[in-house]
Amino acid sequence: LFCPCLIYGAYIFLPFDAPLLPTVSARLVYTLRCAAFATFPIVLGMIVSGISRLCSSALEPFGELHREMEIHRTYVSQSIHLFILYFFNMAVLATYLPPELLKLIPLLTGLFAISRLIFWMSYAIGRSFRAFGFSMTFLPLLAMLLWNLYGMFVLEPENLLS
Repeated sequence: LFCPCLIYGAYIFLPFDAPLLPTVSARLVYTLRCAAFATFPIVLGMIVSGISRLCSSALEPFGELHREMEIHRTYVSQSIHLFILYFFNMAVLATYLPPELLKLIPLLTGLFAISRLIFWMSYAIGRSFRAFGFSMTFLPLLAMLLWNLYGMFVLEPENLLS
């Protein structure tokens, strides 16, 4: 319930508009530019993971990982997988959205980045607290997937394979 309210509030109250993008290729470039900002939590996780591995007192660099290093490695791995799903869903979503709703692309990008950071912090606190951050990432992805399937099969079934 938190994610739709957050997206709706940001859509209404943030003072920016998406540019007019009449062609599909322009929309995909816009989505690619927005998706570049969604990689920030992943890159930050890689940096922190490398620093924690560098600063560990382990004599064997490929040996058993400490809990702190395991948290960062797991976070980066899961974030990369979710980013791939996010990016492909956003690319398809950008083709089906009406021009006045393209403001959702950067808002969903910001939600993805913030939710991954919340997941990382809650995962470091304890494994039982990470459900909130994961649901803030996964449920918008699921909503995008359902909208994309609706757009492909109901709104434009004649253009499904073209």
